[in-house]
Amino acid sequence: MNVDVTALPGIGVRKDFAVRSGRRIGVVAHRDGGIDLIVSQRDDPDTCIAQVPLNPDEAAVLANLLGAPQLVQQLREEHSDLPGITTRQLSISGSSPYRGRMLGETGMRTRTKASIVAIMRAGQVQPSPGPDQVLDSGDILVVVGTPHGLDAAARILVDG
Repeated sequence: MNVDVTALPGIGVRKDFAVRSGRRIGVVAHRDGGIDLIVSQRDDPDTCIAQVPLNPDEAAVLANLLGAPQLVQQLREEHSDLPGITTRQLSISGSSPYRGRMLGETGMRTRTKASIVAIMRAGQVQPSPGPDQVLDSGDILVVVGTPHGLDAAARILVDG
């Protein structure tokens, strides 16, 4: 899929791509750091029918929502022949006791036998995070383990 990048003098950069319906979906990254999600009119890429301003936290959450399912699906497919092992995405909420703390402080592997294999943050995959990785609200952790271990991991991220 091709992503078109268009300089918008005095504004920033538009990055978008065509979807099956004929519309274009993308973002405008403003010079001042602002980000707008945009949707074009069908068959007219220069006319936007929707423009949603996003703050950096909102943009990060949207990127994670769009990126994490593909990563989880890929991991599921790669270990589909291993019975009893599954992959789940778990999020760090603003009220998580581990928000702002290091991954190692969760004791996740020791307490649940589940492994955190990646962190999705701001649309970027951080594979094999180390114990010194600081967690933030909006992060999506990609966790591999047994169903029981994954349930326990989810409880830890919520309750401590």
